[in-house]
Amino acid sequence: MNDSYTVKVGDDFDFKLSKDTISSLDLIKTGENAYHLLQNGTSYHLKILHSDFNRGRYTLSVNGTEFETSIQTPLDELIQKMGFAVNAGKNIDSISAPMPGLILDILVEEGQEVNEEDQLLILEAMKMENIITSPRSGVIKTVSVSKGEAVDKKQLLIEFQ
Repeated sequence: MNDSYTVKVGDDFDFKLSKDTISSLDLIKTGENAYHLLQNGTSYHLKILHSDFNRGRYTLSVNGTEFETSIQTPLDELIQKMGFAVNAGKNIDSISAPMPGLILDILVEEGQEVNEEDQLLILEAMKMENIITSPRSGVIKTVSVSKGEAVDKKQLLIEFQ
C-alpha cells in the first residue's frame, strides 16, 4: 500500500497527493474551517463548507467557488478493491481515531440515541477539522475520550450498544 491519497474534484478532475506533499503545503488556518494556501505564488482562500469524514466527501469553497470533492486513502482503495465496503458501516460497534489528532469537541453523550450521519465529535488532524459522523443508527454506549485530549491512530473514541 502506498502513502498517497486519491482526490477527485467533481466528475472531471482527479489526482494523487502524497503525505509529503500534504505536509509541505504552505497552509495556514484563518478561522473555523477556513484556511489560506499559498501555492506557486498564488493565494487561495479555502473553506470547508461540509464534510462527511466517514465517506471521504467534502464541499470546499476555493476563492468563492464551490467544489464537491472526495478523498480516498490507500486503505479505502484496498477495501473497495476487495469488495468489503458494501454495508460495512452497518456492523460497526465502535469508532477509532483514523489518524492522530486532538479532540476539539464531543457532540454526543453516553446513552444518547444517534442516527446514521449524525455528528459525533470533531477531530483536528493534519491542519484540518474533521467531523466524525455516525456510520449507523444506534445508542452510544461509551465515549472514551474527552475534549482537548490528544489521541493516537486507532485509539478507541466511541462505542455503540
